Amino acid sequence: MSYFDYTVTERDGSTTSLTKYQGKVLLIVNTATGCGFTPQYEDLERIYADFRDRGFEILDFPCNQFAGQAPESDDEIHQFCTMKFGTEFPQFKKIDVNGETADPLFAALATERPFEGFGKGLKAAGLKKFAAANNKRFGDKAYIMWNFTKFLIGRDGRLIARFEPTTDMADVRSAIEAAL
Repeated sequence: MSYFDYTVTERDGSTTSLTKYQGKVLLIVNTATGCGFTPQYEDLERIYADFRDRGFEILDFPCNQFAGQAPESDDEIHQFCTMKFGTEFPQFKKIDVNGETADPLFAALATERPFEGFGKGLKAAGLKKFAAANNKRFGDKAYIMWNFTKFLIGRDGRLIARFEPTTDMADVRSAIEAAL
């Protein structure tokens, strides 16, 4: 199955098929407005501006399952992102990425490419403990460990890579460029 076969919910509540992105390289991201990784919006927008004319899209899915870091409404989140970071890439309705109510797209992505760790360093070690405590309530349905987990989809609709929020954005950029 191609990831272009999935349907997602727009901010206004309508649904859209990812077939509208068929043939493009996608970076699918779960985000939050009050997270320590929120400044990654700046990097994401820069990458989007540099590559969107080459058939690249970022699909942004806000999520409030990690320490309540995206409590705002969909419109408030969108306004924050566009005003503070100048984001222009598509932003969808806030979703759950873990548990019984996890969005099917994220459950499938994370099942195909499971979490392998946050890497090394103090930030990774601290996040590991915090994420483990936060995600304990989701049991075997803790698909995503934290905000700003990214999935790279190729033009053929297949999953290329998973990037945890601690991955250097230069590495994410390089992988996108290679996929293009």
